[in-house]
Amino acid sequence: MREPVQERDLILATVKAFVDREVVPAASALEHRNEYPAALVERMKAMGLFGINVPEAYGGTALGATLYAEIFEELARGWMSVAGVLGTHLVICDVITHHGTADQKTRYLPILASAAKRGALALTEPDAGSDLRAIRTTATRAGTEYVLNGSKMWITNARHGDIFVVLAKTDPDRLSAFIVEKGDGVQVTRDIDKLGYKGIETCEVLFEDCRVPAANLIGGEEGSGLRHVMTGLEAERINVAARGVGLARAALEEALKYAQVRRTFGKPIAEHQAIQQMLATMATKVEAARQLTRFAAAKKDRGERCDLEAGMAKLFATETAQEVSLDAMRVLGANGYSTDFPVERFYRDAPLLIIGGGTNEIQRLVIARALLKRSQ
Repeated sequence: MREPVQERDLILATVKAFVDREVVPAASALEHRNEYPAALVERMKAMGLFGINVPEAYGGTALGATLYAEIFEELARGWMSVAGVLGTHLVICDVITHHGTADQKTRYLPILASAAKRGALALTEPDAGSDLRAIRTTATRAGTEYVLNGSKMWITNARHGDIFVVLAKTDPDRLSAFIVEKGDGVQVTRDIDKLGYKGIETCEVLFEDCRVPAANLIGGEEGSGLRHVMTGLEAERINVAARGVGLARAALEEALKYAQVRRTFGKPIAEHQAIQQMLATMATKVEAARQLTRFAAAKKDRGERCDLEAGMAKLFATETAQEVSLDAMRVLGANGYSTDFPVERFYRDAPLLIIGGGTNEIQRLVIARALLKRSQ
């Protein structure tokens, strides 16, 4: 979907102003305290950001993948964690929009679009991450319900979210996806401490005899869960790529600003050729990552399959985030290692992007297999 240019510009200008005025000034203090950004999340709710990929018929704005990516770039430029609060929520909106039954869409999309309730994606387990077929969580049919048992790890939004999309085995060889509301049988057992990505909870979740109505089996069919969640993961890879672009852009902007005021040997370090070469390489990588991400998003907007392009964008943009944040630290020298400047935060946040949304090693396999298939 393409929005009129004026409307797109207004939406992006609104998000940019929010990031500049509210996110950037608060990010470092909240991050170092590992404090949940409750006030920022409320502002994001008021701006309608939790419904940007939900159809208008269900109370969303359905902005399309390209604008969606541009919004995530802006948010991650301010602070990766606020983008994370939104990202997981929108993945489950995507899954329900594309694969939910008419009843599921009617019951859940309006409350997700308004953020009256927020979402979390429960796929990964202690012994199953990239290999989702290895999950052990089970869903056993019991009359008009399913009974879920198992544990999930690394679940973003687990404490502040209300609705989970859970992948479980309905028999040893079939994976199914369920919409599970918090309540009896769902226990958030612990918060996982992390190198970066602070301020947003990442949790272990236990399902013990959790009874779920059969009407909450996504799509109303057993055995299609992996296909259903992969649709959401394709969108997630675009938003993770966009986050990589935003983080790398923030690091580049800090390096450019610093290089023009820091002086050595009688002149700004920006006038030293070695620094200029670093800045040029950083900027080129950021722009290349942005173009790959928007190319993948444009294919999704046209309704075309974009697993190859989304994988390429996720791989390149997240590696770029890691490389550019380290180069920014080099430009700032000792100040880059100090918590007085945000570059050390960028450097600690970047590795999550390489691991999350499917590790970059998995992305390389996805890319290679798609290339080989297309060449046949």
